[in-house]
Amino acid sequence: MRRGLMTIFLPCAISACGSTDDSAKDLTMPTIEDTEAETSPTDCEEFHRGDTIFFAYNFSDDTELGSFNIEAHNNFDHHTHSTSAVECEQEDKKQPVRPWTYSQDFQIPPGTASYAARTEIALPADIDPGDYHFMIRLTDKAGWQQMKGIAIRILE
Repeated sequence: MRRGLMTIFLPCAISACGSTDDSAKDLTMPTIEDTEAETSPTDCEEFHRGDTIFFAYNFSDDTELGSFNIEAHNNFDHHTHSTSAVECEQEDKKQPVRPWTYSQDFQIPPGTASYAARTEIALPADIDPGDYHFMIRLTDKAGWQQMKGIAIRILE
């Protein structure tokens, strides 16, 4: 009986260890590049209610990118995400009345290791002005994730 179990489980264990899946070999997080002049938004940048934010970032990975998410939320309580060394001047703390929230997922074409992400995000005209966090989450095909938090301000 014991020998029968070994003949069943041993081939399964060997095939699991001998995986040829390329994503299993990817041990590196993807990169959010913010060194180009066209990068937007950037820390401390200001926008007006009703404006459009032109999103422009370059992404790369050593093997293959997967997707990215853009998310925005208020920072009226002065919390931090600690992804930037830049400190922007903040308004006084306040309670949100009509805060802006945004979250959108974007797929990157399969087989892509370098990608220029570009999109437009409309700011509603009736949201609370103030300090906001603009978050970028980049995930590669293997599941590794890189995050970048950007402090922006929305004006009247």
